[in-house]
Amino acid sequence: MDYKNAGVDIEAGYKSVELMKEHVKKTMRPEVLGGLGGFSGAFSLEKIKQMEEPVLLSGTDGCGTKVKLAMILDKHDTIGIDAVAMCVNDIACAGGEPLFFLDYIACGKNEPEKIATIVSGVAEGCLQSGAALIGGETAEHPGLMPEDDYDLAGFAVGVCDKKEMITGEDLKAGDVLIGMASSGVHSNGFSLVRKVFEMSETSLNTYHDRLGCTLGEALLAPTKIYVKALKSIKDEGIRVKACSHITGGGFYENIPRMLKEGTHAVVKKDSYPMLPIFPMLAEHGDVAEEMMYNTFNMGLGMIVAVDEKDVESTLKAIEAAGEEGYVVGHIEAGDKGVTLC
Repeated sequence: MDYKNAGVDIEAGYKSVELMKEHVKKTMRPEVLGGLGGFSGAFSLEKIKQMEEPVLLSGTDGCGTKVKLAMILDKHDTIGIDAVAMCVNDIACAGGEPLFFLDYIACGKNEPEKIATIVSGVAEGCLQSGAALIGGETAEHPGLMPEDDYDLAGFAVGVCDKKEMITGEDLKAGDVLIGMASSGVHSNGFSLVRKVFEMSETSLNTYHDRLGCTLGEALLAPTKIYVKALKSIKDEGIRVKACSHITGGGFYENIPRMLKEGTHAVVKKDSYPMLPIFPMLAEHGDVAEEMMYNTFNMGLGMIVAVDEKDVESTLKAIEAAGEEGYVVGHIEAGDKGVTLC
């Protein structure tokens, strides 16, 4: 008896590392010390010394049950973008710059080519956010997971000068809410999605005119990464007063998280174009509107609050970063919460 006969193929692990190296190299930043394969990832903090009061920000998350769709369709090159996005968007939401990322892949059986494909998506997410992929782990779990199954999670670290953190402290009545378009469902609500639609290869590969693509393509569309858009706003000298990453819990849970006591958000539902996947979900699943807004991003992946005088400049900065922005509401005095109208 040996480890391979017990279900863990060490040689496959070595091959996975070799195959993923080309993807990892693309994400390197000057601050990265050493190479892939060490016991830890090293990152120089030399540049951080230039900040008055540097604050480290961290985020960890996974892709939820969205990975199930990737497995059904045998398409694994974008799910890594989702893992990165869920972490770095949270960091950017607080005003931070993502510095580096680490991934964790648990699988029933290590298939080196599949693992490398997953990591290629992770690397792409890192490139989109400017974070370096400095380490990770692929864990083979025979007997715990079916051979074809895997799960993916990640961890990111970022930095921000304390004076530039987005805290909501300066939020006031009259401030304007600007939403940035999502690419679709992103990585939240898939337990409900999988109950609404038949999760089969045939169903997911069916083309729908209203979507302009197959159901699987619409659902697997990778989560938008908003790091560059938020940086573009900051580079224009605009102060983002508050920011909300619209993830699990949708509008009703996430928007109040950006508010300070005594402020209330008002969002107009018809102020931006909604992606067709959302009404399709509601119709097919007979999902009530309130539940839709309490589960999904409904077409807005990030919402920022800015002073009224900064609205046009903010929209231009978002557009310059390649994203779509819309004036979606405002802040008024009242109990901490959100009203959709």
